[in-house]
Parts: sequence; C-alpha cells; structure tokens
Amino acid sequence: MALKKFKPTTSSQRFKVISAFDEITASKPEKSLIAPKKRSGGRNNEGKMTMRYIGGGHKQKYRIIDFKRDKEGMPAKVQTIEYDPNRTARIALLYYNDGEKRYIIAPHGLKVGQEVNSGKGVTPEVGNAMYLSEIPFGTVIHNIELRPGQGAKMARSAGSYAQLVSREGKFAILKLPSGETRMILQTCKATVGIVSNPDHSLETSGKAGRSRWLGRRPRVRGVVMNPVDHPMGGGEGRSSGGHPRSRKGLPAKGYKTRTKNKASNKYIIDRKKK
Repeated sequence: MALKKFKPTTSSQRFKVISAFDEITASKPEKSLIAPKKRSGGRNNEGKMTMRYIGGGHKQKYRIIDFKRDKEGMPAKVQTIEYDPNRTARIALLYYNDGEKRYIIAPHGLKVGQEVNSGKGVTPEVGNAMYLSEIPFGTVIHNIELRPGQGAKMARSAGSYAQLVSREGKFAILKLPSGETRMILQTCKATVGIVSNPDHSLETSGKAGRSRWLGRRPRVRGVVMNPVDHPMGGGEGRSSGGHPRSRKGLPAKGYKTRTKNKASNKYIIDRKKK
C-alpha cells in the first residue's frame, strides 16, 4: 500500500499525498453487485436543509458487501481487488465454487487467486471468517459481529483491527481499535487479518476541491457565527468564543455523552483510552 507524492507544480499539488492504487486490479465493479445510491444534499422531503455542509460530489454506485460471510464450508477464490468510493478500505470480489459472486472488505495482504473460506474448522489465515470460539489467542481480527448472525459491525475501516485477548465462559474478550476491552459472544464471527489500505490516515487532500468531490461543503466555525446561530458566536471583533461547545450547547471537550445505564455497559471491561 504505497503513497504517492507530487512535485509542487501547483499550490494544490504541493502537499498532496494520495494512495498509489498499486493493489487495484479492476477498473469497473461487478454489475450484479451494485445498487443505486441517492443523494439528498442534506434536504428532507420538503426540500428544506436539515443537515448542513452536505451537497455536490461525484455520482457513486453502492457496492453490496457481504458482512455476514454466511456461505460456510464453500471455498471462494479472490478474483479482483477493487476501489470502493463508499469506504476507506479496498474490497475484494470473490468467486465461489457454486458460481456465486460476492464482495467482501479486503484484508491487508490478500492477493488475487488466493482462496478464502468461512465457518467452523477453518484455518486462521488472512481473509478467513471464523467463530470467536475457534480463533487462537493474540490473533488480529476485523469485521467483528456484535450479535451472532447480525453481520460485521466493528473494525471495518482502513487499517483497523482488534485483538483476541482471552475467553471467559461463553464470551471472548477483545481489545478494540479504540483501546476499549470488551466481551463478545463466542458464537459471533470475525475475519482474520487487518483491514486493507492502512496508509489511508497518512493521505493529504492538498486542496478544498477534493472535499467537494466527496460531497462535503465548507464547514463554518461556530466562533464566526452570530449569537443567534451558535453559543460561541458573537462578540466585538475577533473574539475567542468562550467555552467550547456544540451548536446545541453540549460541551465539546471531556464531557461524557454515553448513557449511564446503557444495556451494553455490562460487556465493557475497560473504557477506551483518552
């Protein structure tokens, strides 16, 4: 996963650092696995803006990803590694032995022609989906289910992974990307390996226009608004704005927003590190 830097021939090229896309092997997606993706521009059914700073962007098609990996005992061959505009990670197209095609999130190091599998009795190799009860201790995993059969919910973005620490009773104990240690049922599935494109966090867009291509409009700071629009707005000249808080008045730094009696609290052993 190499990064590409540019000569400063223009001001936008000067700081631009993007992925080299060396691992990409196909330029067009599989037609049977794409769906239309509608853009709202942040407007509701009356045409009124309900979410700010959204609009424009390149037209995109959604790639249907198999997060459940429920085709057990059926080996599949990796046909292509592709770019997905809807996520930071790369995706892999699998051809199953029975002729079915599916997309999965590509783990780092997955190659075209490699065979992957899922289910019970599978070897803990990169790309294989296994039950937490069968994964060896210390293995790095991603695409982790929270409930059996629900589909992957955690560690899905570029370069992220969790680690299986131990097992207690019917639970497996995982250390998550945030630093949180949590119990998850051993009957849940996870995929072995790290999510692809780990250098994504090192990319630099180089210019404002690249954000517009992604459908992000310029974001206005609360400090420069009027008092009617934001708690930090107003004041004579350039004022600092007072205590950092959101538009709705919630403190921005260090204020805990998690519900105290949330049902999942009992499964969390250690909170995430600040």
